[in-house]
Amino acid sequence: MTTSPRTVLLITSAAAFLSSLDLFIVNIAFPDIRADFPGTDLGDISWVLNGYTVVFAAFLALAGRLADRVGHRRVFLVGLAVFTAASIACAVAPSVGLLVAARAVQALGAALVTPTSLSLLLAAYPAERRGYAVGAWASIGAVAAALGPPLGGLLVEASWHWVFLVNVPVGLVALVWGFRVLPDNVVEGAGRPDVLGAVGLVVGVGALAYALVRAPDLGWASVPVIVGLAVAVVGLAGVVARSRRHPVPAIDLTVVRTPVVGLAALTMVAFTTGFAGMLVVNVLYLTGTWGWSAPVAGLALAVGPAVVVGVARLSGRLTARFGIGRVAAVGGLFFAAGPAWWALHLGVEPDYALSRYLGGMLPGQIATGIGVGLMLPTLSSVVGSALPAHRWGSGSSLINTARQVGSVLGVALLVSVIGTGTTGRPEELGLVRDGWLLLTAAGVVAAVLALALARAERRPAPVDVVEVRSVGDCPAGRAG
Repeated sequence: MTTSPRTVLLITSAAAFLSSLDLFIVNIAFPDIRADFPGTDLGDISWVLNGYTVVFAAFLALAGRLADRVGHRRVFLVGLAVFTAASIACAVAPSVGLLVAARAVQALGAALVTPTSLSLLLAAYPAERRGYAVGAWASIGAVAAALGPPLGGLLVEASWHWVFLVNVPVGLVALVWGFRVLPDNVVEGAGRPDVLGAVGLVVGVGALAYALVRAPDLGWASVPVIVGLAVAVVGLAGVVARSRRHPVPAIDLTVVRTPVVGLAALTMVAFTTGFAGMLVVNVLYLTGTWGWSAPVAGLALAVGPAVVVGVARLSGRLTARFGIGRVAAVGGLFFAAGPAWWALHLGVEPDYALSRYLGGMLPGQIATGIGVGLMLPTLSSVVGSALPAHRWGSGSSLINTARQVGSVLGVALLVSVIGTGTTGRPEELGLVRDGWLLLTAAGVVAAVLALALARAERRPAPVDVVEVRSVGDCPAGRAG
């Protein structure tokens, strides 16, 4: 039976929606979760949020390499099953420790799903339609990330347990449907992945995340933070060293050395640093400074995701005409304009005045929505345009790892700028504005890196990539 590309798009987009949603939906449920487990200190319970992101980022590279070896369909379905089962475990967890453990397992399932969903999608569409397909897939993930706080606010009104249970029906439908119709595309000739290198990646990323999370409380010169940074350097350096000589490394350095892909990953880190920080600081501002309830604040923030959907559907056409780098640079500038507008125009307005929302918050949401819609689908599309088919799993895992590392950086840097004790009270508006300025800087840095990416697109592909393409391994041409 031949599966239509649109069916593959629907299944993989559902999985991408779930894995992206859970990166952010828990943020708004955090106070309720903490209240349900009295006596737990802030450091312990913070890993309900951070544990997911750390494990997700650390296992993406291994997931891509594993999929290249045993088949993208198989790894995708296993990951979807693990994610759905772990969501149930999160909802019924009787303690913070078990909740954190279930979140880690949930992140492992998401790590298996994310790169394989993109690889299955690229294989289902012809080269000339991949821009459209990736745009639709990435827009679903972007909307899920942006909808996390609003949807979480509505679900928390019933119970924080629903923040996790909402994943179950979507996961089950996608799993059963995918098992029946998804095609298998095992890549022959792949060896055994470098498990030791993958462990080093887990240790390195985990130690980096620990240092970033603890630095605001303990100080950058404190012993735990310095040790965490040192372990991160040693662990990640060991991964690079092993990847240089292992036949199937945890990180495919050939992918990293491809200038377009390497610069796309750096641009993704810079952009998602701002994106993740934005989701935190805007909820803080609306619920703290303005005093809005979580559901009302969530609805107020729904305009941005709506803009993302429309713009992301156009990003494939724009990329085909102007190139990945140019479109991403424009996206970065649009994103930077949003928080800059908020910093200049928003103040202490503790009421529901529609005019203040329309003239203050809304213009920035539209600008950031355009930026997200241009940036995320465009950078994701680099995998199909710049790499051969047998490296799609490695390439997509690299881009998604960069996205999660940027998210960790974004939240940690935001906390460092606005302070660990900030709740968004009206008298703390100056600190919130500092957070918006941080987001503006992240957008500008992403735009500058995207311009470097545009220059790299005009250069010849590396010799090893050209040789692979010459024997027909990659039907996709270079975008732009």
